[in-house]
Amino acid sequence: MIAGLVLAAGSGQRFGAPKQLAVLDGRPLLEHSLRAMAAAGLDRLVVVLGARAEEVLEQVDLHGAEPVVCERWAEGQSASLAFGLAHLERTEPEAVVVGLGDQPRLSPDAVTRVLDAREDAPAARATYGGDPGHPVVVAGSLLGELRDVTGDVGARALLRRAGVLEVACDDLGGGADVDTPAQLARLDET
Repeated sequence: MIAGLVLAAGSGQRFGAPKQLAVLDGRPLLEHSLRAMAAAGLDRLVVVLGARAEEVLEQVDLHGAEPVVCERWAEGQSASLAFGLAHLERTEPEAVVVGLGDQPRLSPDAVTRVLDAREDAPAARATYGGDPGHPVVVAGSLLGELRDVTGDVGARALLRRAGVLEVACDDLGGGADVDTPAQLARLDET
């Protein structure tokens, strides 16, 4: 089983409002990422919510994703990642594709490309212009270790140590995540 995990628990402090609900192309930002992950044909899709979860559930089409609410969302992205992976680990997935809820131009083709490239690598991630990005695919064997990472960047060190395979996805767009209203406005212009 290949599972998908979309992280969308943050409060959008830098954005100044809940990013998940910000509108791009007539739809909430989170919906774009969920739609791309669902279109990639994963066996299961989970979205981790936190801040303003009830509002998100009322306003966002989850495209078949199972919502789970991380009570520790304020501790950073790693807390949401650990929570989502612990939720998925019980089903013993072969691999988990991790995406971000604030990456609206994510392409289903990027998900497929990174999955197809990973072969026997413990982890693989998309790169855009040589910079690491999402999606990130992690082998089921790494899930236990990933549940122990902390902070907003804790998983990067573990992935580096495990030997992450980098997969160029420049031609697929979608690498930018949205942290500010100005970034959203630039995406809206494209």
